[in-house]
Amino acid sequence: MSGPSVPTFVLASAEPALLTAVEPVLAAGGARVEVYLSAEPALAALTAAHPPGLAVLDASLPGMEMDRLLAAARAEGSGRVFPIVLISDTVTQAWIDRLAEGIIDDLVPRNCELDFLSVRLESVLRTHRRVRELEQLREAAALSAQTDHLTGAYNRETILAMLFRETDRVQRMKSSLCMILFDIDDFSHWNGRLGTAACDGLLRQTVARAGRLLRSYDLLGRAGKDEFLIGLPGCSTVHAQMLAERMCAEVFSTPFHVAGEAIRLSACFGIASSLGRSPVVVLREAEQALQTAKAAGPESIHCAGEGPQSSASSAALLFPDSGDELLGW
Repeated sequence: MSGPSVPTFVLASAEPALLTAVEPVLAAGGARVEVYLSAEPALAALTAAHPPGLAVLDASLPGMEMDRLLAAARAEGSGRVFPIVLISDTVTQAWIDRLAEGIIDDLVPRNCELDFLSVRLESVLRTHRRVRELEQLREAAALSAQTDHLTGAYNRETILAMLFRETDRVQRMKSSLCMILFDIDDFSHWNGRLGTAACDGLLRQTVARAGRLLRSYDLLGRAGKDEFLIGLPGCSTVHAQMLAERMCAEVFSTPFHVAGEAIRLSACFGIASSLGRSPVVVLREAEQALQTAKAAGPESIHCAGEGPQSSASSAALLFPDSGDELLGW
């Protein structure tokens, strides 16, 4: 097993005395120190795909104005987050402003003692780690609030909010958007027969299998206990029906394995097209289409606005020759 990766620190200065003094301080904690004598190669290191863990920059670094270098290193949307410590002869109002704006993380006098510099660098790194940990906790909390805790799919409130945003885009771009609402057939039977824990496993497996058929920008949410909603941006009704048929074949025709049993599930599908209308209206149409499909029998697919006929899989698919001894009704 490989150990933790060694951090890389950037030290940029054209002053030999400063390099000689500061480089050992940076390397003392085991970091790999990259030294640059001018601004352009230093900027390339700061904006690389794998940025450093810390940058110590001499305010007198030749080759580019320091403000320009800092602006490029902190470019909005770059995704590069690392602390920058500036070493300067003087504490100007401009550097104080950059410190207040978060452009630099600390400002250290050039003539400071090395022990003082070491303490300041350790403080910067410790603060940066704590800030990143707090950001990660906030991101995790935000994600947890958006997802269904059992399956990992979006919860009902979140997927509806996302569909409202998609509808705005559909109205602007005059593009298409479809919803598929599907419900596992007779899930209450399996819940009573296998128990809650096993059926929770069935729901998780269903979401995992369905997710593998979706594009990266498709939306999958849990709309009810055993009911799921899929949002398909840029998708026509015809293609949505093709996806539903594919789900019948690839999600539900393969046996599920829980509690030591091989189980064959099936589902019905209701499909509705947005046409730029409110997601609440479209979802209501998808619910009505799903009810029509369920009335037609297991594994039925119905599109809103069509006649009562539905697309249904062959009954022979209910118990395919999978090699498993399937648990049936």
